[in-house]
Amino acid sequence: MGIRYLTAGESHGPQLTTIIEGLPAGMPLVAEDINTELARRQKGYGRGRRMEIEKDMVEITSGVRHGQTLGSPIALVVKNNDWKHWTKIMGIEPLQEVEEEEIKRKVTRARPGHADLNGALKYGHRDMRNVLERSSARETTVRVAAGSVAKKLLSLVGVEVVAHVVEIGGKKANPLHHLSFKEIKEQAEASPVRCIDSNAEKAMIAAIDEAKKNGDSIGGVVEVIATGMPTGVGSYVHYDRKLDAKLAAAIVSINAFKGVEFGIGFEAARKPGSEVHDEIVWDDEWGYSRKTNRLGGFEGGMTTGMPIIVRGVMKPIPTLYKPLMSVDIETKEPFAASIERSDSCAVPAAAVVAENVVAWELANALVEQFYSDRFDTFVKEINEQREFAREF
Repeated sequence: MGIRYLTAGESHGPQLTTIIEGLPAGMPLVAEDINTELARRQKGYGRGRRMEIEKDMVEITSGVRHGQTLGSPIALVVKNNDWKHWTKIMGIEPLQEVEEEEIKRKVTRARPGHADLNGALKYGHRDMRNVLERSSARETTVRVAAGSVAKKLLSLVGVEVVAHVVEIGGKKANPLHHLSFKEIKEQAEASPVRCIDSNAEKAMIAAIDEAKKNGDSIGGVVEVIATGMPTGVGSYVHYDRKLDAKLAAAIVSINAFKGVEFGIGFEAARKPGSEVHDEIVWDDEWGYSRKTNRLGGFEGGMTTGMPIIVRGVMKPIPTLYKPLMSVDIETKEPFAASIERSDSCAVPAAAVVAENVVAWELANALVEQFYSDRFDTFVKEINEQREFAREF
């Protein structure tokens, strides 16, 4: 059946919640596994003041006992510390009287690039705060929480996932193919922009500073690498079970992500087939592998056993301190779009989100394909598949 999760909560509401269903029973899990990832999400050069207010910590409220999953749904809660300043504006109970603060905080000016206007038209909201509070990158907090649980599962079956930034504001990192997975992880973690090229890192920081000075924002490209996935995970039989398709959907489901590619990606359109496809080799120790990895670890919607390489394109954050023009939905008059507290660049943080949504899809694919009621049996089946592929 796989695993699934649902998130709930508004940006300035009392808390964010996710409920995870389908994890094997008997898997080790503690709050620190999740809090480590939540802290990583809040780092990164170019973040705004919200990161100074919120220090995200998770509370596991069900599905785990004495450090092990029970097989029942797991509920994770992250409290919003800023809620105390928004209790009147975002309160649950009906308002008895309209106060000045509520009037001041009502949003009727749709911001270009946001969900504001489309969401208002969809649900009939005259106050677009009802839209923007949910269509907020704040929701990725609990997506990372869910992803961190998936990362824990993956790590216990020999699968590792890491993300790094390859471009911000047109400043590109040079490919560093000679680095090991461990080196990429360490260098990305040490960089304020999660870039493993020190020269490009300086240029990216300068670009973020320039954007902030101009009241503007910039986007970029993140790359996620996963190693250790067994061969043949996914499907060539059904379109909706192709694992690369699920990863593509996961990447573009992240706020502000507008494109995705695997391996050499769009460069494949400019090369002949002899420079795109990966030749197959075999040896006694590893079994089947590829001479190259231009297809990013996938053929026919299934894993090849090579590292999975997927990149996502994040557009500039649309909340600008030199706001674009829009229309007030009450008066229909043109206005400069309203400003909510925002970042000038969130690409480094988005890399952590991308890392976790990829981890979720990989974990889900494994749970779907292998017996997963009990964690010990789950691990045994995955290892048996690896051995089968090696000896085939």
